[in-house]
Amino acid sequence: MATDTTTDLAPAGSARAGAANAPSRNLGLALAVISMAQLMLVLDELIVNTALPHIQRALHFSGTGLEWVVTGYAVTFGGLLLLGGRSGDILGRRRMLSLGIALFTAASLLGGLATTSWLLITARVLQGTGAAAAAPAALSLITVTFPEGKARTRALGVYAAMTGVGGGVGLIAGGLLTTYASWRWVFFVNVPIGVLLAVGSHYVLPESQRHPRSWDLPGAFTGTAGFALLIYGLTRGATSPDGVTHWADPATIAALTGAATGLIAFVFAEARSTQPLLPLWIFADRNRAGVYLMLVCLAATFFGMFFFLTQFTQVV
Repeated sequence: MATDTTTDLAPAGSARAGAANAPSRNLGLALAVISMAQLMLVLDELIVNTALPHIQRALHFSGTGLEWVVTGYAVTFGGLLLLGGRSGDILGRRRMLSLGIALFTAASLLGGLATTSWLLITARVLQGTGAAAAAPAALSLITVTFPEGKARTRALGVYAAMTGVGGGVGLIAGGLLTTYASWRWVFFVNVPIGVLLAVGSHYVLPESQRHPRSWDLPGAFTGTAGFALLIYGLTRGATSPDGVTHWADPATIAALTGAATGLIAFVFAEARSTQPLLPLWIFADRNRAGVYLMLVCLAATFFGMFFFLTQFTQVV
């Protein structure tokens, strides 16, 4: 891959040829850092699932509270993902990758050391925040680092493979670590990997050009708050400690009302923003909107299935 890249990029003039050759020798290391970062972020969505029964017993989680070990990560990861991408445009993508991995690693250490349920959920929320900063930067760094053509195609293929492999590796690794070590190691395992990635990214990845753009904080806040309240309301309404549904409970109604308000405000914020995080025109195309809808349904089914089946096969 390095040979092909050097041949394609080297222009006339020794100075420019040397500049083209220097980064090409590091493309393998750059791909290793980016792909391993993506693997770690995706893997962590599922590695915790296998350890949930052990976590519940150790930290005395309720049934509904246990869901937030997974949901806390997913809500902040998904809710702040757009803002994370915008941050990379403004502050630099390599910087955001390093900062995101560093936060993710520190939160993993906190999660492994957690002695109470609320501390573990806090760690998972921080993990999701770090992942939201690092994930879009990792993908965009491929286009910055690898020249168009064979090298970039290969890099995108490896990146996509890591995304797919992460689910299977997460479940197996979670089971092995929980069985032969402790549930805490599903968090501790990220620490040495994260430190290497945070340091390595500084030396093997180029910094991207910065772009002066709007942060669109109203969109980020209303979108994240709306989805978080929606998930909390649905979770609280469907289950309770005594096994009775509480859809008419004031807290459930308040959460669902707040979710509707937040999501409507998000749509209005994006419609009025000159540089929205989520341009609404992307939904105008019927085929694209249909693909988005299918992906939402697939992801909801996929993660819901893993959450319940990993507990069913161990507890029931």
